[in-house]
Amino acid sequence: MTSNNPPSLRRRATAAGVAMLTALSLGAGTASAAPAGPLGSATPDHKAVLDARDNLYNQTNNLPPQLRGPVRQGIDNTANFIAPGALKAREAERARAAAKKRAEAAAAKKRAAAAAAKKRAAARQANNPCPPSARACVDLKNQVTWLQRNGKRTYGPVRISSGKRGEETPRGSMVVTRKVKDEISREFGNAPMPYSVYFTNNGHAFHEGDPYVMSNGCIHLYHKDAVQYFASLNVGDQVFIF
Repeated sequence: MTSNNPPSLRRRATAAGVAMLTALSLGAGTASAAPAGPLGSATPDHKAVLDARDNLYNQTNNLPPQLRGPVRQGIDNTANFIAPGALKAREAERARAAAKKRAEAAAAKKRAAAAAAKKRAAARQANNPCPPSARACVDLKNQVTWLQRNGKRTYGPVRISSGKRGEETPRGSMVVTRKVKDEISREFGNAPMPYSVYFTNNGHAFHEGDPYVMSNGCIHLYHKDAVQYFASLNVGDQVFIF
């Protein structure tokens, strides 16, 4: 009496898969005049076994889900019996190839990013007349400033405001002349000018102030930026304003 229950079907399907793979792999062995794997004394043709395994595996795509898994497991078990280690070796090789491909893609991405960064840096340098000898640079057009050493930025760029129309901040190369931490402006009603770093003898300085309010010629900085400039710049340091 024939049983139609799923376990019986799975067993028969698995057995069929095993038989088919064995026949195919033995057929490949016969063609090469050598018995396969544990069934004979010669080394099995791993490629032929794997090709047969893959062919059978693909043929299981149309099987019902409850049969597909057991059949595929039977196919793999048979492949492992005929050619021990072949499947595992191929999986390892594929994993190595995938890892190599990912590493190459990551390296290419890193090279592209480095090239783009270099291009941006070159463009900035081309548009930046501030000489490497300057310790502080001020870009009046873009209302930013930064500190640098030997041409490499060490702080910033940060937001500033400069002199309003009629009292423009002077342009060119200057040097720090003096520093006064708790400065006030007697000319402008004892207005506070904390962390003043003077770069002319006419009262122009970096100091704390609102960088969204134009000044009377000084460079306004946020508090933290004024503190940094006061700590970093020394008398004699070059300031370049353009």
